Amino acid sequence: MTTKVYDAIIIGAGSVGLPTAFFLAQAGLRPLVIDQFASPGQGSNKAAIGGIRATHSAPSKIRLCLKSIEIFSTWRETYGDNIEWYQGGYSFVAYRERDERVLKDLLKIQQSYGLDIRWLERDDLLEVIPDLNPEGLIGGTYSPGDGSASPLLTAHAFYTRARERGAEFRFRERVTGIIRRRGRVVGVRTDKGGYATEVVINAAGPWARAAAQLAGLDVPVVPDSHEAGITEPVARFVEPMVVDIRPAPGSKNYYFYQHATGAVVFCITPAPPIVGTDRRETSAFLPMIAPRMVDLMPKLANIKVRRTWRGLYPMTPDGFPIVGRARELEGYIYAVGMCGQGYMLGPGVGALLARMVQGTLTPEDDEILEELSPYREFGGEERLK
Repeated sequence: MTTKVYDAIIIGAGSVGLPTAFFLAQAGLRPLVIDQFASPGQGSNKAAIGGIRATHSAPSKIRLCLKSIEIFSTWRETYGDNIEWYQGGYSFVAYRERDERVLKDLLKIQQSYGLDIRWLERDDLLEVIPDLNPEGLIGGTYSPGDGSASPLLTAHAFYTRARERGAEFRFRERVTGIIRRRGRVVGVRTDKGGYATEVVINAAGPWARAAAQLAGLDVPVVPDSHEAGITEPVARFVEPMVVDIRPAPGSKNYYFYQHATGAVVFCITPAPPIVGTDRRETSAFLPMIAPRMVDLMPKLANIKVRRTWRGLYPMTPDGFPIVGRARELEGYIYAVGMCGQGYMLGPGVGALLARMVQGTLTPEDDEILEELSPYREFGGEERLK
């Protein structure tokens, strides 16, 4: 029996792997995606809350997410799939002078890389978000170009369009080894067979470190758990995603937005981090986040919560993704450590990886890859997690 040959094999059919497969196939290449789950987007993708922002502190993430927003916002017009894109914007609110300073300092970086964002003083911000608690409000940043969409509908859209263009998928299949010869990738072994390729892309999300170890490599990605919830749908009363970066017992910050369907979706960043792969929802989450949300926006008090869930964030030491080629093994590419932002970064990263495989990287791509290099010093810290 002849071993099938692919231009690239992607480990993981999630927020990064699916767009990568789509852009490779659209470029005329033949990718194979291997995933341990039964269908696309069943790892961390389905736990994402759907926020999409270019409002970051790092130039690489701003650039990648601006590309992602371009893709998300034109997807229905270009490909016909309704992914529930809604351009409501993002707002980081400030009730403390220290938060005001941080947000204003970041504006210089964000605007210099083309982000449409501005600072709004208290009364102007209340024009945009009338139901914010005005007591103690200083103001906040507002980026109207950001938005949201459905992670599951997006995953299905990328999967369907990638298959139409010739991408192949293997579900319920586990990668068990990377076949090497003379320091380069020549294939992949799974629990169901083997496939030949000269390029392997690790897009395994929370399982990225285990996937790297199959190739005799290592990458500093450690998963932790974040919990989220969704309410009943109600008439629209808030446009942007609202982010409150004030810490509180049990949480570093929290954020919420009103989805295109009318439901309010919300999440926290736990402090300290809940390291591990436990995805069971807890009884502590709602008592922790509900008072914070109602204090910030009293109108939320009477909306019923429908359900809660937990997902995994593949974290890196500095809070930035790891994207680039492995020096130790030719043909092995990392696209890992998205730190809970894989959904918003995915299309931009996928388009970048397709150019990398084709050898058509731009000078801007080189700058992004230098910032996200697997071999950088992990001494910095993302300021808008």
